Amino acid sequence: MTEESRSFLNRRSMLTLGAGAAAALVASAGIAEAGQPNTPGDAELARSLPGGFRSAYAQVNGVRLHYVAGGRGEPLILLPGWPETWWQYRKIMPTLAKRYRVIAVDLRGMGGSDKPQGGYDKKTMARDIFELVRALGYRQAHIAAHDIGAMVAFSFAANHPEATKTVTLMDVSHPDESLYQIPMLAPPGQPVHVWWFAFNQVATLPEQLLAGRARFLVDWMFDHLVADPASIGDRDRAIYAAAYDRPDAIRAGNGWYQAFGQDIEDQKAYGKITAPMLGLGSEFNYDYLAAVLPSKAVDVRVRKIAGSGHFVAEEQPRAVIDELQAFLG
Repeated sequence: MTEESRSFLNRRSMLTLGAGAAAALVASAGIAEAGQPNTPGDAELARSLPGGFRSAYAQVNGVRLHYVAGGRGEPLILLPGWPETWWQYRKIMPTLAKRYRVIAVDLRGMGGSDKPQGGYDKKTMARDIFELVRALGYRQAHIAAHDIGAMVAFSFAANHPEATKTVTLMDVSHPDESLYQIPMLAPPGQPVHVWWFAFNQVATLPEQLLAGRARFLVDWMFDHLVADPASIGDRDRAIYAAAYDRPDAIRAGNGWYQAFGQDIEDQKAYGKITAPMLGLGSEFNYDYLAAVLPSKAVDVRVRKIAGSGHFVAEEQPRAVIDELQAFLG
């Protein structure tokens, strides 16, 4: 482990936030004016990437999904996590597009996609992606995903094995009953306390606290869950904050967390994933993935992304590209 990584983990070990700290975080936003500065739209962002990327939409499973596609080859679906959008893959999309048809999707409730009142269980969200794959004319696709997106990717592989060529989970697996064991107050020395899992369960209050102030939340996440906060710069943070600044976006994103109970029940009926599975773990989640994933799939390999915090594709893009290309072929 590098000195940078040790410093990162030591810094994380001191951060055991509870609900009170979460409230303080969002309350402090009152000192700033509401709203984010003007940020480029999805079409402009897509065109800015090498590889002929373009922004588009598809009506599937009762919702309109936004996606950005470019490159040629076998389809590779990229699913993002919270609190981000398809833009989190900007550093790896151009290189991957030289070998694959790269399709980065805003999930139901995210970014340019619809934000309905329901349907945020991962089984329904996986159906969204399955219908998108079919609408784009593909029989099978590689699925690679991070955070909430990884939960959807797991459900995709479980519920649509015929459409899954491979599945890659970055730093997160599917919700299971272990989530019920997360303490409200983290014990001393716990490297990461996922206080937002509880905060995002609350109805209405997060929208009232965060509307127009999402940059405070975005900055906290990237300042504390990233090995080198400079790897996600000011412009990128502004893009993410703009995507989560409105009450409907906050409500929809929280819906992913509020569906965890249903996700846990759904997983009880899943057998082992039969598609080849790759797990890419950060410095503080690798051990978890290495312990859990072999029990959930028949063909599993787990790799550590050295020197990375939670946001592996942005912190160590070259390592993620190398692992994906070696796995996908």
